[in-house]
Amino acid sequence: MTTRTRAANSRGKTAALRTRAADISTSKKSNKAAASPAQSARRYETVALVLQGGGALGAYQCGVYEGLHAASIRPDWFAGISIGAINAAILAGNAPEHRVERLREFWNRISTPAVVLPPPMQEWQSQWLSALPPTSPLREWINSLSAMSALWHGQSGFFVPRLPPPYAPLASGAAATSFYSTAPLKRTLEEFVDFGRINNGAERFTVGAVNVRSGNFVYFDNRKTKIRVEHVLASSALPPAFAAVEIDGEYYWDGGVVSNTPLEYVIEAAPRRDTLALQVDLWSAHGKVPGNLADVFERQKDIQYSSRTRSGTDRVAERQRLRLTLGQLAEQMPGKRFPPKLAHLLEPWTCSKLLNIVHLIYQAKSYEEQYKDYAFGAATMHEHWAAGLHDMQRTLTHADFFVPPARDVGVATHDIHR
Repeated sequence: MTTRTRAANSRGKTAALRTRAADISTSKKSNKAAASPAQSARRYETVALVLQGGGALGAYQCGVYEGLHAASIRPDWFAGISIGAINAAILAGNAPEHRVERLREFWNRISTPAVVLPPPMQEWQSQWLSALPPTSPLREWINSLSAMSALWHGQSGFFVPRLPPPYAPLASGAAATSFYSTAPLKRTLEEFVDFGRINNGAERFTVGAVNVRSGNFVYFDNRKTKIRVEHVLASSALPPAFAAVEIDGEYYWDGGVVSNTPLEYVIEAAPRRDTLALQVDLWSAHGKVPGNLADVFERQKDIQYSSRTRSGTDRVAERQRLRLTLGQLAEQMPGKRFPPKLAHLLEPWTCSKLLNIVHLIYQAKSYEEQYKDYAFGAATMHEHWAAGLHDMQRTLTHADFFVPPARDVGVATHDIHR
């Protein structure tokens, strides 16, 4: 073999190797692009479902979870506040194959007025509402009837009015500090939630509440506390509708009094892990300038309970980017660490973990008013559920939303409504 022939063969082999390397690289990129959301989700160390408070709007979260379940995405951390805490408890307190069914049973129960309409009338009302066009003023009227029914009579398996009412001279204790009793909810949760599974299961479970005496925000976490039904009741005890719940000598209100979204707790928890956070919010921080008093009351509630939805998410993401930048800076230092004078200050803030936040926010309908969080009618519940399922299905069509960000990027946020 001549020198020219050997050189030609060498060039041929080199070209072949380059072609093969290019093919492998292209294949990897293709496989990455073709990965399903469920396959991408399995690349994270933690998949957290983060559920905001919002009363009757919480059925939206159930639709979101149904979409996740159908896509074979299995969260291993359920965190919630208020109605989000209740939904999280049902999810963590049941085996995956029963969760959607148990959510549906629970919501069918609490969407029934305490003063029950005859079944034919319930079915007629549901069918009539679903047949109405979105712009029909009758939709607003039917929703208002559901809300008024909840105020006057309560909801089956959830809450009932206190008799005598709290302003009566004979009222005392919890009866003097709240309009409704949640004794029915306690019995319902004990029926629908296996608290032994929450405390012994593989999934992490967290709910947020406010200490009434100190005003401090508290998280009850099954990695630190034995969870009881009282912890869920405390997280959903929104004053003045519901009384504070006593736990070990302290009294707690709904976490939404201070912060309605537990995202920050999930992200800040140590040790940090590569995390896919599925954040499901029920209030949109963005909206129109009110044109009348009814709009004012609705807009005020939206802003109050949204917990600055997107800006809060962006702030958490920026903080994580700062941690990643500090970690990268430490890698450039001699010995790959900060000087001793700075180490004790900066090293706790460094991080190399990935964070991906997939955000879903309920978009209120034009006919919903300030009472949308206590309009517990069955037809409205189904509408909220369907909206959550639809938004999750839309989100799942964006497979790239679920792909872990590159290590040199570290943080990603996604939202179909942006």
